[in-house]
Formats: sequence, C-alpha cells, structure tokens
Amino acid sequence: MAHATYATRVHAVDGTYELYRAHYSKRPRKVATVDGRDLDVTASVGLAASLLALLAEPSERVTHLVYAFDHTIRSFRNDLYAGYKDDSGVPAELAAQFGLVERLVASLGVRVLPMIEVEADDALATVAASFPDCAVDILSPDKDLAQCLEGERVRTVDRARERSTTYADYLDTRGFSPALVPDFLALVGDPQDGIPGLAGFGEKTVALLLAAFGPIEQIPDDAGTWPAAIRGKERLANTLASRREEAALYKRLATLVRDVPLGLSLGDLEVPSAPAPGFEAAALALGARDLAARADKVFGERKTRALRTVT
Repeated sequence: MAHATYATRVHAVDGTYELYRAHYSKRPRKVATVDGRDLDVTASVGLAASLLALLAEPSERVTHLVYAFDHTIRSFRNDLYAGYKDDSGVPAELAAQFGLVERLVASLGVRVLPMIEVEADDALATVAASFPDCAVDILSPDKDLAQCLEGERVRTVDRARERSTTYADYLDTRGFSPALVPDFLALVGDPQDGIPGLAGFGEKTVALLLAAFGPIEQIPDDAGTWPAAIRGKERLANTLASRREEAALYKRLATLVRDVPLGLSLGDLEVPSAPAPGFEAAALALGARDLAARADKVFGERKTRALRTVT
C-alpha cells in the first residue's frame, strides 16, 4: 500500500531483526575461512536474499533504503539498568556475522547504520523523525517501534505477516496513543529487552489506565478515580505509588532516541542503479555465487521498470 500524499518514501529496515530471522529460518550455510575454520554465514546470506527480494518487489517501489544494525548489543541502557538485555544470549555463530553482514549490505550500495552506544531501534526512530516531508516505512515487527507511528506518514511493516500498521490502526486496536508505548512497556514489562515492569499490571489494565489518564506521570495514586473495569485497583494503585521511580526508569529504557547524530541526507539513502563493484566479490567470499547473479537480475529488472515509467 503506497503513501499517496508523499512524493518520497523511505524504507528503514531493522537489520538486527532481519539477521535473527534469517539465522533461524534458513538451512545452515558455511564457508571455509583462510585459517581452515568453518564460518556460519546462514544469516548473512539469508538477509542479503531478503534485501534483494525487497528491491525486486514492484509494489514496494523502493527508492530510498537504509538498514540499521546493533553493531554491539550493549548500549547506554545497560548503564542505566543492569538487567537490560545484553549479548549473553546471542549464539556465537550469529554474533560473528554482525560485522560481516554490515559489510555485505554496504557492498551492495545500500546505506548501513551500525549502532554503538545506541540501538538499531534508536536509529530507525531517528530516520523517521529526520525526514518530515517523506513517508517512512519502518520494516520491523518490534513493538517498541510503534511509538514512532505518525498519522499516515510513518507506519510499521511486518514483512513476514504482510501487515502494515498506522497510527490510526494502533489506536483502534490498542485503545491508546502509540506515543504511550514506553509507558505501556514500563508497566507491563518487556522480557525480550529485560524490562520487568510492575507486578500485577497486565496489558488490559495498563491499556485502560493509559486511555483514561495518558502517561504514567498523570495516573493518580487514588484508586477511586481509576476505571471501574480494573480489578484489584487498590493493590495496583499502591504498587504504582510506591514504585514510581522504578516505573520512570523502565519508561526511559523503553523510550527511543530520535535525535541520534546520523548525519544523513535523503540522497544518502537513494538505492543505486546497479550493485556496487564490491558486491560480487563479497558474495563469492561467502560461497554465494547465486546472490551475485540474483543482484544483477534484480537491478536489471528495476532499470527496465524505471524506463517504462519514464516512457
């Protein structure tokens, strides 16, 4: 589905998610290194194939593209809270591919954002905020990124489920503004990111509170003012009153940074008319001759479509 009111659409891809998805959904693929070791390149080759599939899709009309990666899993959030996610659960064969896949994507001519100190999600949020005159599709199912939704301009896209979400979609489904996603995650918790939330606060309860009062700071301590549909109001109100500082920390952890100094111009994100010269060598080094051939085919088809549009 196209953004009819915007001349340019930016596709901003969660490269870390795509890397994980490729790692767990593809048959293992290995190449021999110069020192005789077997290097697992499953995720890297799978992500590159997914990227080419995106470029090949006529309905997407991808003209401006950027991939954000967590170059390191640890970020400034680990300094704020010791329990925040780190790299301890990342399989070694996957961790070894982060730098590899960044170079592979860049060798195709696509802009790569390798994040250190901040996360890939912060980079995606910054991209969405940096081009207010462009539509932005954030390609990721990550629930954190819903806080970036803005009218019809910024939407999230789950490629695996072929589903897009706008601000109105989220509001209609969840009952509260996407801007309150950090508040929601602070209270409910986000186990994937290591945010525990507050005991007893389930999704339905928190949705009712946010719909009624807005952000955490505006939720009153007086349970008598809370929506009648909430069960155990007194207990929950006491929990929130005694743990507001904790909730504020969790909210900060869940709030994406939208002003990362990326130094990007819209021109930096333009998809080239042909693969960069180094892509074929990079693909061959991974034992993926098929990728190089596929790239030539995809870019050739894109050029043909562009000529048809002009004529």
